[in-house]
This record gives sequence, C-alpha cells and structure tokens, in this order.
Amino acid sequence: MMAAKVDSNSNICGDTGPMTVHFLGNLLTFHVRSAATGDKFTLIENRTAPGQGAPLHRQADDEAFYVLEGQYEFFLDGDWHLKGAGEAVHIVPGTVHAFRNPGKTDARMLIINSPGSHHEAFFVDVGDKAEFRQTAFSPIAPPDIPAIVASGLRNHIEILPPAA
Repeated sequence: MMAAKVDSNSNICGDTGPMTVHFLGNLLTFHVRSAATGDKFTLIENRTAPGQGAPLHRQADDEAFYVLEGQYEFFLDGDWHLKGAGEAVHIVPGTVHAFRNPGKTDARMLIINSPGSHHEAFFVDVGDKAEFRQTAFSPIAPPDIPAIVASGLRNHIEILPPAA
C-alpha cells in the first residue's frame, strides 16, 4: 500500500497543488484535485458572493454540497430549497440543479465531485485563476455564454436555460 503524500506548505494530499478559480461570483479552491485521487473525486471549498451561484445544469457525475457558512438555495425537483450551515445536499447523476447565495454576505460550502476531472477541467477552462484561498472577489464580467456551454459539453456538463 502506498502512503499518501502530504505537502506541508499547503496541507494538501496528492501530487498536484491546490488552486483557486473565480467563476460567476464563486471562488472555488480545489483542496484535493482529481489527479491526486486517480480521478475518484475532487474536494472544493466554494465561497459565493451575495446573489451569485451556479447556472442550471446537469451532469452524469455524483456531486455533494455541505454548507459551512451562510445559506444557499438549491434548485432541485423543479423548486428552490434553502439550506444552511451544517446541511448537505447530494445530487444524483442526471439531476437538473443549480445553487445561489440568497444572503447579503458571502456564503461558503464544500463541494465533492465524483469523478473529479470533469468539473475541475470545466472550471480551469472557463474560470479566471485567482490567488490560492483568495477571499475578495474580482469584478464579475459579463459571462461568455457560448464558451461556457461549449466547455460544459466538452466536460460532460450540460448548461441549461435559467429556471423560471
């Protein structure tokens, strides 16, 4: 059995270092990257600005969210569901879903994607590289919807039109 590698500078296991990406008002810090787990999963800490979130989408991967601070609204089963600190949501593959921060301050949650490479590649492709563990949001430019949709398709994520 191989022992896990620990990077003492970042407290991260694995052969790849951590990274933070800014995408649509989300600062996504990849603490455990897909290459470090043989693509079994990624572990992401997500900080979401007030009023921001993720567009409606679905994928063939498992996804789980655990709220650390603040509140998130999750779109599931055709309706929005409010979740607060200490609550979790599991997204079954193929489920149409989205999330947003309805609060007036930043919200934080952990995200696990399995396998991990699809979401990681998507965010690297469409996001802006940020400082590791950056907490201040860069200005949010208008999104390039065609590029986001195309990257989603390349990475097995189907971006859908907004919910009513």
